[in-house]
Amino acid sequence: MAAASWQPQEAGFKEICGLLEQQISPSSDKSQIWNQLQHYSQFPDFNNYLAFILARAEGKPVEVRQAAGLLLKNNLKTAFRSMPVANQEYIKAELLPCLGSADRQIRSTSGTIISAVVELGGVLGWPELLHTLVKCLDSTDLNHMEGAMDALSKLFQSPHVSLRKLALGSVNQFILLMPPVLFMSMDTYLQGLFVLANDPSSEVRKLVCSAFVQLIEVRPSFLEPHLRNVIEYILQVNNDPDDEVSLEACEFWSAYCEAPLPPDNLRPFLPRLIPVLLSNMAYADDDESLLDAEEDGSLPDRDQDLKPHFHSSRFHGSDDAEDDDDDIVNIWNLRKCSAAALDMISNVFGDEILPTLMPFVQSKLSVLDDSSWKEREAAVLALGAIAEGCINGLYPLLSDIVAFLIPLLDDKFPLIRSISCWTLSRFSKFIVQGTGHQKGHEQFEKVLTGLLRRILDDNKRVQEAACSAFAILEEEAADLLSPRLELILQHLMLAFGKYQRRNLRIVYDAIGTLADAVGGELNQPKYLEILMPPLIAKWQQLSNSDKDLFPLLECFTSIAQALGSGFSQFAQPVFQRCLDIIQSQQLAKVDPVSAGVQFDKEFVVCSLDLLSGLTEGLGSGIESLVSQSNLRDLLLQCCLDDSSDIRQSAFALLGDLARVCPVHLRPRLPEFLDVAAKQLNTPKLKETISVANNACWAIGELAIKVHSLYYDVEVAEWVNQEVSPVVMTVISCLVPILQHAEGLNKSLIENSAITLGRLASVCPELVSLHMEHFMQSWCIALSMIRDDIEKEDAFRGLCAMVKSNPSGALSSLVFLCRAIASWHEIRSEELHNEVSQVLLGYKQMLKNGAWEQCMSALEPPVKERLSKYKV
Repeated sequence: MAAASWQPQEAGFKEICGLLEQQISPSSDKSQIWNQLQHYSQFPDFNNYLAFILARAEGKPVEVRQAAGLLLKNNLKTAFRSMPVANQEYIKAELLPCLGSADRQIRSTSGTIISAVVELGGVLGWPELLHTLVKCLDSTDLNHMEGAMDALSKLFQSPHVSLRKLALGSVNQFILLMPPVLFMSMDTYLQGLFVLANDPSSEVRKLVCSAFVQLIEVRPSFLEPHLRNVIEYILQVNNDPDDEVSLEACEFWSAYCEAPLPPDNLRPFLPRLIPVLLSNMAYADDDESLLDAEEDGSLPDRDQDLKPHFHSSRFHGSDDAEDDDDDIVNIWNLRKCSAAALDMISNVFGDEILPTLMPFVQSKLSVLDDSSWKEREAAVLALGAIAEGCINGLYPLLSDIVAFLIPLLDDKFPLIRSISCWTLSRFSKFIVQGTGHQKGHEQFEKVLTGLLRRILDDNKRVQEAACSAFAILEEEAADLLSPRLELILQHLMLAFGKYQRRNLRIVYDAIGTLADAVGGELNQPKYLEILMPPLIAKWQQLSNSDKDLFPLLECFTSIAQALGSGFSQFAQPVFQRCLDIIQSQQLAKVDPVSAGVQFDKEFVVCSLDLLSGLTEGLGSGIESLVSQSNLRDLLLQCCLDDSSDIRQSAFALLGDLARVCPVHLRPRLPEFLDVAAKQLNTPKLKETISVANNACWAIGELAIKVHSLYYDVEVAEWVNQEVSPVVMTVISCLVPILQHAEGLNKSLIENSAITLGRLASVCPELVSLHMEHFMQSWCIALSMIRDDIEKEDAFRGLCAMVKSNPSGALSSLVFLCRAIASWHEIRSEELHNEVSQVLLGYKQMLKNGAWEQCMSALEPPVKERLSKYKV
């Protein structure tokens, strides 16, 4: 308040301005004016006048205001700390708005004074400054942005570490946003980075590395002229004495490999870079994994040892995300980052890194004394890291590499045993491919039995690595596992009885993956006797609110799908428990006290997905369970839930149920269709794309099953009254998705095209009235879909629409022909004939050379494929 209350006296203001005007005049007596200014400086508020003139004397020449600012800066160097606090606050308050001045000189001078004040009083003494600088950088006003950038760049050169760190950290946070001022000031910013590159402070060096990493990710073109110097610098600090600086520098290599930059810039540095990465891949002496590796497998896990469980909701389509099975180190550190960088480099440069890399790997592996185990372990990690990128060059050596790794599964050092499991899993695909000849098959058997041995290791870290590696081998080997199924199940169920809580989750995953891999082969009494009793005992032991239930629910989902009707003997209690969990969680959402549990959406999602697995496995056999339950009403509630994960799984289950027991959905079919349509008509479509995808797929499944129920007058009338109005709502949601397909995922486009066709087959007269509005974009989408039964459904709808309204497709006839030509083969003879009739109908309709004109617009391969329809 005291700062705000100070006001200049008119006489003093005029006199000081007059002196400043004389000072900048070439003909004035400088020494006399200097003496007068020195006289004024003895007054306590003289510097307030100078701040006022700089900030507010807009009627005065800029040169006068700038002179006031420079004099203020010089005065503050000696007077700032001793002046009254009220005057300090007044000056600071006047300086901040100057950052946004319309005049560049005023902005620059203010930045210089601000830099001086911060050095004198510290940034903690001016808390408003950082807030103002960030606000200015984030502004849409160019003057404010430039002023803030100018002030921060001056702080880059401060002798105080805390100020250099503050200035660089403040600018770095804007790299990803790249406001116009940073774009325009990039040369200044880069110069600042180069000045700070060898800063004595490790925290500043870390920020410099972070800036280069972000720039290479966001705007690599800015660094391109300086790339050799930047790479040289990053290579140097990749061996910084401070591990945090080394880690930040190491991030650069992966970022570079992903950037749209030519590999040639990095190629000359590879002979120096690869040894640095290999060296940094060895465990550091203080790595906490060294302590973890000594932990006895019989010790119970603490709650804090358990990672949170993230269940991926069920997804129907072609763009499902892959799991990352390569998480071999729990904490991100220099070792992990170096291995990831080597992996990326091997994918960019391929086999050309092998002449540099392999001699280092071989020399590390050949030193067998106990003190060198960390180097041996790093060499095995390196082989795993390059398994994908250098596979062509490694291929002739693969048999020898695998033969070398198999004995390491029994090494005395647990971390060598665990990394050998991981590296073998990286070569799984090729180990399985080699089973076609005897030596390769023998090697596959040795890897399989070796991993099973390690699954029963006493060390928790080795258990985790072995079980994860075995799950990857299972995916690749599939039916090759059948002859060994009993042995595999025995080992997995022994592990099930032996493991503590954390690793138990990985056993569930390995069992689920095994079920996915061998499918119906698992449905034999001798295997079920080994597998099911321990799982059912655990199922009964866990309460409905125990989070250890999540991986077990996922495991049962895979088993139910694999066993098919064979799961029916276990189905009723599993089905009922899923309903109980969903019901108690829905109550917990509104009244956790009555429910006796806290709401957790994961329980609902996992239960819905297990019900989907049951539906898929049992097929129409699930009908008796559904008919005697309240699943339909619970499912509708889940479709209306505010959690997108719950809705995603709910619509997946809706589509699965529509396939096998649509009659039980019929009483609430219009409501299901309506809520599903709402998922396609939302401004947040891109944020909830997986929900929209499953909802769209479910609508299509419902539509086609309603069509199959269309067997009497009563149902036909019900469809007209109840379903037709909803069909047009759905169509109005699907068409914009097809018309604006850019940026949407492939699966949603495919499902939208299929669902539109399925709806057209249910209500062709209704849908065909509007076909000219969407025919072109629909045909483009249909052209992209691979041959399958769902594509057949879509084309049945297309044929029905064209018959109902032939003129509606005339303007899109070229696109219609391309869509038909996208078939390699229509297996259904009935559909093939319908498509032929559509083309023949248009050929007869188009007279006077119009058909020939349409044909001439088609590409030769399209015409060739259409020839099978004899048009």
